[in-house]
Amino acid sequence: MKEFNVLLNQQVFNDPLISEEDMVTVVNDWVNLYVNYYRQHVTGEQQEQDRALQELQQELNILAKPFLAKYKDILKSCKHPNHKLPSS
Repeated sequence: MKEFNVLLNQQVFNDPLISEEDMVTVVNDWVNLYVNYYRQHVTGEQQEQDRALQELQQELNILAKPFLAKYKDILKSCKHPNHKLPSS
């Protein structure tokens, strides 16, 4: 969890910004990367492993929500006549 928070907090948003939908895809990819990494390190019965990985995924998604909200706010603040967002 700590490592994932570091990943989110070190992001710098420069032009050109990607769309909100693309950022959601990126964050989902990060979550999947972490879950797949820890999948190799989880021990116990299969049900316990599945439950632990599901909980990890849920917690990472919870951590990602404020990051995505912040990114959405950044996109909104950049929407003015002289600033064009890239098309998706």
